Amino acid sequence: MADPSSYRPKPGQIPDSPGVYKFRDEHRRVIYVGKAKNLRQRVANYFQDLANLHPRTRTMVTTAASVEWTVVSTEVEALQLEYSWIKEFDPRFNVKYRDDKSYPYLAVTLNEDFPRVQVMRGAKKKGVRYFGPYGHAWAIRETVDLMLRVFPVRTCSAGVFKNAARTGRPCLLGYIGKCSAPCVGRVTPEEHRELAEDFCDFMAGRTGTYIRRLEKDMMQAAEEMEYERAARLRDDAEALKRAMEKSAVVLADATDADLIAVAEDELEAALQIFHVRGGRVRGQRGWVTDKVEAVDTSGLVEHALQQLYGEERGDAVPKEVLVPALPEDTEAVSQWLAERRGSQVSLRIPQRGDKKDLMVTVQRNAQQALGLHKTKRASDLTTRSRALEEIAEALGLDTAPLRIECYDISHLQGDDVVASMVVFEDGLARKSEYRRFQIKGFEGQDDVRSMHEVIGRRFKRYLQEKERTGEWEEQLTDTTADGPAPTGPAPTGPAPTGPAPTGPAPGPVPALAPAAEDGEPREDDGRPKRFAYPPQLVVVDGGQPQVAAAQRALDELGIDDIAVCGLAKRLEEVWLPGDDDPVVLPRSSEGLYLLQRVRDEAHRFAITYQRAKRAKRIRSSPLDDVSGLGETRKQALIKHFGSVKKLRQATIDEICEVPGIGRRTAESVAAALASTAPAAPAVNTATGEIIEEDDGGSS
Repeated sequence: MADPSSYRPKPGQIPDSPGVYKFRDEHRRVIYVGKAKNLRQRVANYFQDLANLHPRTRTMVTTAASVEWTVVSTEVEALQLEYSWIKEFDPRFNVKYRDDKSYPYLAVTLNEDFPRVQVMRGAKKKGVRYFGPYGHAWAIRETVDLMLRVFPVRTCSAGVFKNAARTGRPCLLGYIGKCSAPCVGRVTPEEHRELAEDFCDFMAGRTGTYIRRLEKDMMQAAEEMEYERAARLRDDAEALKRAMEKSAVVLADATDADLIAVAEDELEAALQIFHVRGGRVRGQRGWVTDKVEAVDTSGLVEHALQQLYGEERGDAVPKEVLVPALPEDTEAVSQWLAERRGSQVSLRIPQRGDKKDLMVTVQRNAQQALGLHKTKRASDLTTRSRALEEIAEALGLDTAPLRIECYDISHLQGDDVVASMVVFEDGLARKSEYRRFQIKGFEGQDDVRSMHEVIGRRFKRYLQEKERTGEWEEQLTDTTADGPAPTGPAPTGPAPTGPAPTGPAPGPVPALAPAAEDGEPREDDGRPKRFAYPPQLVVVDGGQPQVAAAQRALDELGIDDIAVCGLAKRLEEVWLPGDDDPVVLPRSSEGLYLLQRVRDEAHRFAITYQRAKRAKRIRSSPLDDVSGLGETRKQALIKHFGSVKKLRQATIDEICEVPGIGRRTAESVAAALASTAPAAPAVNTATGEIIEEDDGGSS
């Protein structure tokens, strides 16, 4: 626990202008971001008597080790910078709304030559028109099915569209009249785009025009005694009305607004948003957050507005945003929203009428969401806390291991040897921290040696990060068997087969460029780095030998404050370094269950990576090594010659005949294939006959 007075800025050092401030912990990780109209007044509040601080604020300032700030010109700039930093650094003490699902949107891809109507999730793409979000994907499909009668827009994938264009035959929807079949030229691109834009207009709430037009055409067809056409138009109008009925009118004045309601207690808050477009509820979503900072309802609303509209532009930000409490700096937030929309945005609390009644409904949904969340999580919080306490007690740890890292080795009969590292924080998987390794120190199958290499590489990187940030002031030495760590990629040749020495090797540890599978380090500006944060417990998948190898790697690096254990699959025994007998946890133990989950997740992550590497190796081709030869020209070569085997037999002049292949490229292709020996022919073991195989494109 840090003493806030140890890093308190000197009097008068903090400016009294608007700005954004960051608190960092001892590992230089940003743990809190805040903004202020007056930096001097706001930051000074954190350094008062700890007894006067809110418990969560007290925890934050005692966890932090430094504070820094950035001055901006206006409060709107401070709001924007605060949002950017929260998104970039993911501070643990900032309110972050989370959800357990990805909401589906009805999307129209207006950025394509032939726009497509489809269900989309995830990040929004430029040039795509979105409607929603919806609670369920099936609700979107029901609406689209009704509307395709009137607006027969393309819904097929790019592959189906290209295949129909190639064969000249539309798909089933084209035959039954629910697609205008632009793939076969039934309508021009301009006519199809007009249909898509009409579809968007209807979904945006301009419904009356289309229904009146259909009814007028229906009456005219009936007068002209075209009864079949009149009946079809009648059915089209009914389909649109049924589509409209799926979202009832809630605001009679055809308002475009978002209504936000908050339900909260001392520890958590639930947020509900209703998206109203054209007076109808077009979508709904909900978030839940832990109140990890001292924040009131207005603060929760401000955080919600940042997360809701931080990535939005134009009409995605509605004309009106109705909230239960106004943010502290309402004017700056309103100006920020207006900049994102491009026009004025009304941010207010509804006082009377339909909007207040609808806000009551949204508030009721928020209360129910919070109650449901607490029912689900109450036992979960208790269980995870008990599991961590049981692990600490069983392993003799001073405190509960809030960060656990688990390592597993995976291979197939000694080939494609890889390792995985998974991270659990507070008993929950933190997938953004997962890492994977290729074993490069030696060839073949040796799980114990592989474990030693992986643990050594991971914690060598940790020490180097500490050295870079100035946290590790002593002279660091490389204690691996290979001498000082290289500054380039890890060597691929075989390593010495003898036991690794335990004595230190001379020389400081230089900065190590990470291997490709480990990723590149980031600048020391608080963003998450690959191996910057140490665990309290390292778990390895295996028994005594693997545990001994992991402990030896830590000892060689001089690390003595990280506990190590192993979980053996056979009897689910927990092994500790230097112990001849395992620790046996009861089968009903929550601690054992958590260790099993961590071990199984590491195994899943490792075997997924190993299978991907094996599949990539199997699909490899000698043409992959030709510099400057892309996938398109590789396919052209295979298509021209029929197989790599026939391509290998071709002359340079014959290779030059392939469109797009110049003489220099042809020479490179011939040289690459000449240096690659053809695979041995297969033999029929029953007859002894040599089977001549056409090696296709995968030799």
